[in-house]
Amino acid sequence: MTDSLLVDRNGAVVTLTLNRPDAMNALTVELKEALRDTLASLESDKSCRAIVLAGAGKAFCVGQDLREHEQQLESGRTDLDTVRVHYNPIAQRLASMPKPVVAAVRGMAAGAGASFALLADFRIGGPNTSILMAFANVGLAGDSGVSWSLPRIVGHARALELLLLAEPVRAERAYEMGLLSQLAEDDEQVLPVAHALAERLAAGPTVAYGAIKRELSIGDAGTLSDALAAEAQAQAICGATADHKAAVSAFVAKQKPVFEGK
Repeated sequence: MTDSLLVDRNGAVVTLTLNRPDAMNALTVELKEALRDTLASLESDKSCRAIVLAGAGKAFCVGQDLREHEQQLESGRTDLDTVRVHYNPIAQRLASMPKPVVAAVRGMAAGAGASFALLADFRIGGPNTSILMAFANVGLAGDSGVSWSLPRIVGHARALELLLLAEPVRAERAYEMGLLSQLAEDDEQVLPVAHALAERLAAGPTVAYGAIKRELSIGDAGTLSDALAAEAQAQAICGATADHKAAVSAFVAKQKPVFEGK
């Protein structure tokens, strides 16, 4: 689609690599459109059962490309329409993706880059990983779903602190706070660890994974009645899958189930 986003398929795992290493994978219009459209296509791609989101070079993603943004401001465009056109669709796709998403967060993740990472189901970091809610540093509020994801991970008070003070959170602290799910021993292991986890998830019950994600998104913010209704619907869907039937038979036969994602 574009050199700024690399798409690599290895079995049922698709790796999306933000590929602007010289700019720390800052997000241009071209890159945002490629990521948005690729995520949309993967949502319905049954051959894809897990996604790894990574950044080329030493950084994960530092958010909006401010050089490109400055040119837009100088031309008189101050409406930040990119939030509606690009950032919101990307955030929605990441959060609602009906298959697991693993972020390989090597180096700095700032602004919208941090927001994207927080919408992944798992975030793998390394010793030099750093998370920065950089929005206030350039006079902006948060975007790309951070007002939804961040308080769910760290709580309202801590989310407010991270967004208002806009200071980097280093790897160990980010792990303690839940901003990272796992820490690799060194930065070079971040992507391999993320791939290993994605491969494990890709071999699992894909339909059930998607249903679990939907359940939690409803149960997090809804009432008990909302959660129970979502669970009933999810079990009706999962109960009719070939994976469920095969897994029950395997359990009865004291065998390890093999899931095919359907």
